[in-house]
Amino acid sequence: MQVSRRTFIGTAAGVAGLGMLPRLGMAAIKQPASPVTITVADVAGNLALTQGMFEKYAAAKPQWVSRFAFTKAPAPELPSKLRAQQAAGKVDIDLVLTGTDALAAGLSQGLWVDLKAHKADLPSLETILLPQALKMQALAQDQGVIVTYYPSGPLIEYMPDRVKQVPATAEELLAWSKAHPKRFMYARPANSGPGRTFLMGLPYLLGDKDPKDPVNGWGKTWDYLKALGENIEYYGTGTTQVMKELGEGTRDIVATTTGWDINPRVLGIVPAEAKVATLKGFHWVTDAHYAVIPKGVSEEKIAVLLDVINFILQPQQQAIAFDDGYFYPGPAVKDVSISMAPQKSQDAIAEFGRKEYDGWIADNPLEVPLDASKIVDAFRIWDEKIGAAKG
Repeated sequence: MQVSRRTFIGTAAGVAGLGMLPRLGMAAIKQPASPVTITVADVAGNLALTQGMFEKYAAAKPQWVSRFAFTKAPAPELPSKLRAQQAAGKVDIDLVLTGTDALAAGLSQGLWVDLKAHKADLPSLETILLPQALKMQALAQDQGVIVTYYPSGPLIEYMPDRVKQVPATAEELLAWSKAHPKRFMYARPANSGPGRTFLMGLPYLLGDKDPKDPVNGWGKTWDYLKALGENIEYYGTGTTQVMKELGEGTRDIVATTTGWDINPRVLGIVPAEAKVATLKGFHWVTDAHYAVIPKGVSEEKIAVLLDVINFILQPQQQAIAFDDGYFYPGPAVKDVSISMAPQKSQDAIAEFGRKEYDGWIADNPLEVPLDASKIVDAFRIWDEKIGAAKG
């Protein structure tokens, strides 16, 4: 899912004086007997936003962490890998950075450590999180902690030199796709933030029976996606592929989000002159990334990971999440402004950000995504009814 990776390597001098966020209670987290290596698996492209935070932690606390080892994988592949490791009693992933996709799969399969017993060692999330980020935190069911947040989408992105009549409604998008077959694209929702945001946003756009019930309340949505699919050549395996095809001219309109609009233009994957639009009846479907700990991780490492989570939820660290707009805005906690971000991030947002985003965020409803069981249902139905039609 990732299109960019930004590393901001801090020094101990730069961060050693930073205090931890207020915790809910009692004793401080116990330091390990010796520094540990922490393996972090990213299945959401989140390291583009947070790797600099982890590097700063390692620099500030070498007595806690000897190093972080980072790995990346597609979200759909992770649950089966973890199940196999847990069954063998040999879990070699200490922390997972995930979107709502693998979070939901892990919740439904019992893969994550329940953090209720560790609340005293975590920040007071009710106090520090942005209001909508706090709503997103509820999706983790006490088995993960939100680390980044954004309003997401669904938006459509298009090349103005190739799209003269921009669709203004979902019905017009369908009509446009019929008139321009193979020129619209989105990625498989189970492995794409924009893909699943498009999927979960359609029930609001279409006035479906129950936007929170993909099994019994999405009749219009599934019919619409089936009709739309007749004009789609194939579905991208991930968002990066979709953006490359837009940039290369293979597609003229794609489903996108704020971050997937800004960041590929920063990187030159999509031309700077690409435009975005909303469709009539638009509701934001918000999105987030979470830190979750797989069952089977040692208690000593869990203590270190709790300390790491405290660290990366500090405002100074959260400002790194502005990145190059990949998850725009990005911070999940209150009182983090672009002026606190690295200069490189400030410059990228100044050049490639969009002034209309502030108004759209303020003037349109913000909806929480489907909960864990419902999103698993939505992915399954899409794979069976929509994706299978293209093999």
